[in-house]
Amino acid sequence: MVFDYIITGAGPAGCVLANRLSEDPNVKVLLLEAGGGDWNPLFHMPAGFAKMTKGVASWGWQTVPQKHMKGRVLRYTQAKVIGGGSSINAQLYTRGNSADYDMWASEDGCEGWDYRSILPYFKRAEDNQRFADDYHSYGGPLGVSMPAAPLPICDAYIRAGQELGIPYNHDFNGRQQAGVGFYQLTQRDRRRSSASLAYLSPIKDRKNLTVRTGARVSRIVLEGKRAVGVEIVGKNGVEIARAEREVLVTSGAIGSPKLLLQSGIGSGDHLRSVGVNVQHDLPGVGGNMQDHLDLFVIAECTGDHTYDGVAKLHRTLWAGIQYILFKTGPVASSLFETGGFWYADPNARSPDIQFHLGLGSGIEAGVERLKNAGVTLNSAYLHPRSRGTVRLSSADPATAPLIDPNYWSDPHDREMSLEGLKVAREIMQQAALKPFVLAERLPGPKVMTDEQLFEYGCANAKTDHHPVGTCKMGTGPEAVVGLDLKVHGLEGLRVCDSSVMPRVPSCNTNAPTIMVGEKGADLIRGLPALPAAVFTHERNDARPRARAEIR
Repeated sequence: MVFDYIITGAGPAGCVLANRLSEDPNVKVLLLEAGGGDWNPLFHMPAGFAKMTKGVASWGWQTVPQKHMKGRVLRYTQAKVIGGGSSINAQLYTRGNSADYDMWASEDGCEGWDYRSILPYFKRAEDNQRFADDYHSYGGPLGVSMPAAPLPICDAYIRAGQELGIPYNHDFNGRQQAGVGFYQLTQRDRRRSSASLAYLSPIKDRKNLTVRTGARVSRIVLEGKRAVGVEIVGKNGVEIARAEREVLVTSGAIGSPKLLLQSGIGSGDHLRSVGVNVQHDLPGVGGNMQDHLDLFVIAECTGDHTYDGVAKLHRTLWAGIQYILFKTGPVASSLFETGGFWYADPNARSPDIQFHLGLGSGIEAGVERLKNAGVTLNSAYLHPRSRGTVRLSSADPATAPLIDPNYWSDPHDREMSLEGLKVAREIMQQAALKPFVLAERLPGPKVMTDEQLFEYGCANAKTDHHPVGTCKMGTGPEAVVGLDLKVHGLEGLRVCDSSVMPRVPSCNTNAPTIMVGEKGADLIRGLPALPAAVFTHERNDARPRARAEIR
């Protein structure tokens, strides 16, 4: 099997690359995915997300004991399905803050990855239902729309945030990130718009694109210092596929460093310690891991104000009928449609806390549902200083990696996480929510001191599923890839996914990963970068146009 490009994972970035590279009919592209197809209807129903974090289409991994969280082991859902995380996430369309990307350029040496440079790639990907302005566009592959099934408690939450002094924001991806409001969602026609549906489904008949599921890449094949192909383990046993041009690693922030390491690319000392032959000593592989840690408030409702009651069999059946016939009702909800961005540290460079209002009490794995209807308010600290690692546990590619986010290793992260939790508790106590919220059940009224909140966090915190940084882009000694995403010191090998982000954006990471795929595709094809963004208010002719001009 010989191809021009081999792509090692069909997550968000891999799907983008498969689409963009195969636009050239003279190029042969192979897209490999260890998981299966997204045939199950749950992948396409917005509310199917609740099942996904409980193990559907997941690798079933977990963290090592977290030494700064009393040895807690956290479930660590990583997608194992075509579309990757975009097929199992809560569909929130968030891009982060402009300061995030400007810091990539100014502090991490990633020239050309500043906000003005990457905004056109966000816009190229986007098919926005509502917005068409300096920050948004329509006509791209990825469906982006407003929530289809919000409940009255969502509006009450937005009023409660304003009562606390947090302004209303109609667009978290626009000129201002701070505020409370409705998230836009990666949905089209009230169905999930995963990277698979957005980028692969429309091109499934391209003769020069081969997509294989159930095909795990066990190692990258090197000849000297050049990547020439990959070893695949699948239903046909072990095979070698050769890449005439490049191998493109898109296995995610956990899978990509794992693949490099099991191929002998990484820290020589670590590789030798697990019995892997060192092919290329590159110390940064698997380092610099960052993630958002999530703490939550769960309150019991005064009545049936959320979707908890839908778990009863007759209501589940009715909800399914509603969705199939009318695309309405609980199944049309992503369950996390309202939220916002605010400050734990008033002096932070940009909002450092993200809120997600969950329309139930036991939505995600490991969280028990209340007996009566409940509501959840998640808070995540967005600017973690803690850095973790991804390491191999053995030389066997089939074994799970050692995932160590190293949460709260920096005391500042712990302090800000607890401040964010306090703000979330305050929001839930505002007058606007009184008709909906009976009482806080978690952490509960007995948990008040910082030490008690720390104990609560250690026992209950969860990942927001936003790992990045483990194949860091940059020029320093810990960098793995250059600004063109080529692996330092090797030929024919690039990494193009969330693992290259030098620091985690202040948001959910699906949209930024798709942006990396869009920009990466142009870099691989040798195309000029899209023109940097210029905003209307900065133009010399920024004035209202006369009606005659508009005509």
